[in-house]
Amino acid sequence: MRVVADSHIPYLDIPQEVELIHCDEITPREAREADVLLVRTRTRCDAALLQGSKVRFIGTATIGTDHIDLDYCQSHGITVCNAPGCNAPAVAQWTLSGIGHWMQTHGITSTSELTLGVVGVGHVGSIVARWGEQLGFRVLRNDPPRCLEQNTGNDVFSSLDEVLRQCDIITFHTPLTHEGPWPTLHLCNEDFLNRAQRCRLLMNAARGAICDTAALLQWHGDLAIDCWENEPHISLALLDKAFIATPHIAGYSLQGKQRGTTMIHDSLNAHFHWHIPPMDIDTPPLGAEKVTLSGIMASYNPLDDTATLKAAPLSFESLRNHYPLRQEFSE
Repeated sequence: MRVVADSHIPYLDIPQEVELIHCDEITPREAREADVLLVRTRTRCDAALLQGSKVRFIGTATIGTDHIDLDYCQSHGITVCNAPGCNAPAVAQWTLSGIGHWMQTHGITSTSELTLGVVGVGHVGSIVARWGEQLGFRVLRNDPPRCLEQNTGNDVFSSLDEVLRQCDIITFHTPLTHEGPWPTLHLCNEDFLNRAQRCRLLMNAARGAICDTAALLQWHGDLAIDCWENEPHISLALLDKAFIATPHIAGYSLQGKQRGTTMIHDSLNAHFHWHIPPMDIDTPPLGAEKVTLSGIMASYNPLDDTATLKAAPLSFESLRNHYPLRQEFSE
């Protein structure tokens, strides 16, 4: 069996010889004789890569599957496994620390003065909302699919109109969807921003294309961006404008990487009947039970990564690939 894996996936421990190669080298030629591909978001797994290959299993050490043509894989008998929620506490850490440093910069001393809008209340957004309320923010949750699924209505969830009218801070934690009743592609566009009259800080650590770059460039509020359109070829004007600008590393914690690889191990165990043992991970998958804003800010400062990216804007991909994994916030 031939296993080809992105060399930037850490902690792989497979009872099989693995060819570790750079993501740019996972080409149709490499895939042709592979039985298993282990990838990250930088590898687009579609007909162009997979046509005529032996691949029957794709594992992505990421929460999303935007980079994988799931319909093609299903029609060609290729099993796809991802790692939902693996880095959720780390992204929540990035988000709340970013808010804390933004407040500090603007001399805002009380969280009770601010309403936080969380758009997308899945693995990441639910932690952001829970921590946010614990820290004293008024939190509005917006997630139409989850609202419909849970049948909880307005007691738990708010409409997007309510978020736009009432929130001082809006943070995105949705998948990227192109169709259906609630598409998120360019959800944040000129009309969205024109309606967000109260918003002072907009944050995107979800998917770059949720936000329309051209619209963001015309907006007068502060921006905190980890996920960008057209990565790694990001808008330098938007980079210059952003208060927080990081190279898609919000989820890059040591524990998050361990969880992601463990989920891939578990999927391989189930599919191939292997016996890869689980890793001992020292923070809970749903994040710390108790948080303080000062503690989260002390655990990680996104302004440090912002300074690094702004000093070397063409090094986006290198900074991401060689990022020193940080510790998640713990009580």
